[in-house]
Amino acid sequence: MSDRGSGILLHITSLPSPYGIGDLGPGAYRFANFLAETRQSYWQVLPLNPTDPGTGNSPYTSSSAFAGNPLLISPDLLCKDGLLDESDLRNSPEFLPQRADFDGVIDFKDKLFRIAYRNFTTNSEEFDSAYKQFCAINADWLDDYTFFKALKSHFQKQVWNKWPAQLRDRQPQALESWSEKLSEEIGYEKFLQFLFFRQWGYLKKYCNDRNIRIMGDLPYYVSYDSADVWMNPEIFKLNEKKQPSHVAGVPPDYFSATGQLWGNPVYRWDLMQQRKYVWWMRRMKHNFAHFDMVRIDHFRGFMAYWEVPATEKTAINGTWVKAPAEDFFTTLLRHFPDSTIIAEDLGVITPDVREIIQQFGFPGMRILLFAFDHSLPGNPYAPHNHVPNCLVYTGTHDNNTAKGWFLEEADEETTKRLFRYLGREFSENEVHWEFVRMAMMSVAKMVMLPMQDIIGLGSDAKMNRPGTANGNWIWRLEEKQITREIIDNLRQMTEIYGRT
Repeated sequence: MSDRGSGILLHITSLPSPYGIGDLGPGAYRFANFLAETRQSYWQVLPLNPTDPGTGNSPYTSSSAFAGNPLLISPDLLCKDGLLDESDLRNSPEFLPQRADFDGVIDFKDKLFRIAYRNFTTNSEEFDSAYKQFCAINADWLDDYTFFKALKSHFQKQVWNKWPAQLRDRQPQALESWSEKLSEEIGYEKFLQFLFFRQWGYLKKYCNDRNIRIMGDLPYYVSYDSADVWMNPEIFKLNEKKQPSHVAGVPPDYFSATGQLWGNPVYRWDLMQQRKYVWWMRRMKHNFAHFDMVRIDHFRGFMAYWEVPATEKTAINGTWVKAPAEDFFTTLLRHFPDSTIIAEDLGVITPDVREIIQQFGFPGMRILLFAFDHSLPGNPYAPHNHVPNCLVYTGTHDNNTAKGWFLEEADEETTKRLFRYLGREFSENEVHWEFVRMAMMSVAKMVMLPMQDIIGLGSDAKMNRPGTANGNWIWRLEEKQITREIIDNLRQMTEIYGRT
């Protein structure tokens, strides 16, 4: 793990932009300048893969573990590249600046991108070499993903196992015939991926040049209705009709009497181990190429995962299934010895998970919103129990904001413990800075602060409400919320606690 530092958690969709959603354009560069001015070392984003309105636009549910989200492509940068004209943007809808409007953005940007694609195909000399190089380097996922997207469009978004059997089962003759038939749409999808990774690469370099490292986020599971499962059905537990025989979830616990049934297909770790984890190695290589460090969500799944028969309606009748964690991570680090992996180790974590984290030296996570929970014996989230090799967060994208927690979730006993710990009482308008200061003071080498806690927002700025399907992932930052006082406070605190 690197030297002592701090950073901000802010997803790309939450950035300021006039086009209904944060993107990789000018607002992202201004935010990078804010990070540099306040002497931050890190910028954490959520998964950048394509999202789907049918699944609530969650970045953790995607049609691909490799592709980038075209909605994040900046129209302003396309104008700068000559692929759009300023006149193409004049009739843009009036989007609200404080909320991401996924439905409106999808239609709006698709029209813009198709104009850009026509311009690209009729005058592509400037991009020809870079485009061909991108397609060649990424062919192992790009060709099948863009074909998958074209087929999804043709079959009106049907789940892939409902396609004609010869396509469902990837029979070579059918694949060849349909790829020719859909070549125009495949070309358009490849163009979008080229644009996304071109813009992302420039933004990442801009950040790295200013000593800001980017942390990506990798979901453990993939979606069933994805190019990944269609392309690699043998590494998932599917039946003869290519439907999941077992799905993922978590068992009943204090929070849910029936557990959680996520529905993702589970891996065939036995077969993946025989194959030296080739799919996972490709996936990790791809992520390490585009991020400076990677947080793995649901890390405990590498040790054991809760497997439920697909016919079940709840997660009650599942079983724990072991996964070859030690062999997997030994193989991974042999391939990528200099990689930085963060383990999402929140929730009920068993000793075998702790052993793997310690054995391989992966930093875990500590959440300060849990630090004053009097029901947790030997509370690992309390600041005096932190260790250097960990990341301290005030909260994550799944938590309330510090102010929202203080007003709505902390009971009287918890609030008293907080005041006693810090040696004074304070108001709701001060609580976010008290949590930021606690994080900065920690012995942990790395601190990650949600942007909502830097500007002191309440619960209406929560990014995600676990267990709910609608109204998530829509919060956005407005530039006017970043005041000179906030810049000065954050910079001073970063300097005082040695995190520059």
